Amino acid sequence: MTAAERFAAWATDLSLDAVPARVISAAKFHFLDALGCGLASHALGIATAGRDAAREGGGRAESWVIGLEERLPAGLAAFANGMLCHGLDFDDTHTEALCHVSAVMAPAALAVAQARGASGAELLLALVVGNEITIRIGMAAPAVFHRRGFHPTSVCGVFGAAAAAARLRGLGRTMTSQALGIAGSLASGIFEYLADGSETKPLHAGAAAQAGILAASVAAHGGTGPATVLEGRFGIFAAFADLPSIDLDSLLADLGSRWETPRIAFKPYPACHFVHAPIDAAARAVSGRAIDPDDIAEIVIKVPQPAVSVVLEPAAAKARPRTPYDAKFSLPYGVAAMLIHGRVDLASYRPEAIVDERVLSLARKVRYEVAPFATFPQSFPGAARVVLKNGDAVESELPHQRGSPENLMTEAEVCDKFRRNASLTLADDDARRLENAILTLDERNDVSDLAPGSCRSLSAAQPSL
Repeated sequence: MTAAERFAAWATDLSLDAVPARVISAAKFHFLDALGCGLASHALGIATAGRDAAREGGGRAESWVIGLEERLPAGLAAFANGMLCHGLDFDDTHTEALCHVSAVMAPAALAVAQARGASGAELLLALVVGNEITIRIGMAAPAVFHRRGFHPTSVCGVFGAAAAAARLRGLGRTMTSQALGIAGSLASGIFEYLADGSETKPLHAGAAAQAGILAASVAAHGGTGPATVLEGRFGIFAAFADLPSIDLDSLLADLGSRWETPRIAFKPYPACHFVHAPIDAAARAVSGRAIDPDDIAEIVIKVPQPAVSVVLEPAAAKARPRTPYDAKFSLPYGVAAMLIHGRVDLASYRPEAIVDERVLSLARKVRYEVAPFATFPQSFPGAARVVLKNGDAVESELPHQRGSPENLMTEAEVCDKFRRNASLTLADDDARRLENAILTLDERNDVSDLAPGSCRSLSAAQPSL
C-alpha cells in the first residue's frame, strides 16, 4: 500500500477505545487552546477578513463561526475560524513537524462535526486522526518545507483536515485514500509575508481547514486522487520539498502505538515559536539582578539555523518591526520587550507597543549566533547572553521551550490561558461553560450547540489589555 492508503486504513479503522486516555486528554486541551486563541483574535479584530469573506459567500447554516450570529456552510466556517485561531500566532505547534496543528484541525473537525450531527466522541476521534496524520507528514522532512518557502501548517495540515472530515463523513478506506490524494492538489501556503509583515499567514490555517473539507466532499461524490500523493514522482515531498525520494515507513509503522498529539507544544507567548526560548533565556539570565537597559552593551542570542530566516533576518527589519504582525516574527523585539517590560503578552504586539523607543533601542543591541542544539528539531531551544558595558555578562540556555513536552505548561496553565483569551470576548460564565463542554467532549451526544451564545452577539471592539 502507498502512504496515503496506509493512513486511510488506519484512520478508518481506529476506534476511540484504542486511543490512550492521555491522548484523548491532550486532544481536548489543544482544542480548548485553539478556540481560546480564536476568541481573542475576534475580540482584537485580528484575522477577521476571512470571516467577512466567508459570510459574503453565504449558504447553508451548518457550523458555528466565532463572532457571528448566523452559521455558515462547514467549509466556509472552517476557513473563517482557522484564520481566527491562527491570527495571533498564539496557537500550538508540533516542534519536530514545524506545524501549527490545532489551528487547522480544530476548525475543520468542529465544522464537519456540527454539519454532520456528530457526537463529541466522534469529534475527538477525528481530531486525533487529523493531528497524527498532519504531524507525521511534517516529521518526515523537518524544516525542509521551510527552506523552500512553504508553510507546513498548510501543506501538511490539509491532509489531516481531509482525513478528519472523511472520518466524520464515514467514507471508508477507499474514499478516504481518494480524499488524501485530492488534498495534495489543494496544498498551499508561502512565507513571503515575512517580506513586509503582511497577514497572509493566518490564511494558511483557514485554507488548509477548508480545503481538507472540500477534498473529503469531492471524494464522497466520486472524485479520485493519486494514491502516491505523498511519495510519488510529483508528490508533495518532490514538489514542495525537492525530495524526489522519501522513506515514510518509519513514520507509518507505529501508527496507533506511538502518539504525537501529546507532544504538540502549547505557546505561552503570542509570537513565533522560535522566539520563545530566547525570550525566557534572556529573562532568566537577568533574573534577580537590577540591570538598567541603558547599561547593556549587547545581547547575544543563540538559535538553531532554521530560526534565522524567520525571526532574525533581515536584521534591520527585525530590529524595527513594521507592523504588529511583523513584530511576532522578530526575535530582537521579543527579547527587548521582555527585558524592558518584564512580560510579553497580547499587549506587547499592539500598534502602540511596537513603536516604543526604549524597546526598539534595546532591540538594536541584539545579535545572534547559530548553535547546534542537540534538542532541535524535537524542541525549539535557545540561549541568551546579556553583556553589560562594564564587561560583566550573564547568560542562560533553554534546551526545551516552555510549553513543550519536556518543559510542560500544566493543565491549569492551559485553562488559565484559555480563560484570559476567552474573557476578551465572553462573560466569565459563558467562558466556563464552553471550557467545561470541551473538556467533557467525549460525554456529549451532540456538538451542534458547541458555541457560546454571547460570543455571537459581541462586536470586535478593541478591549483594553
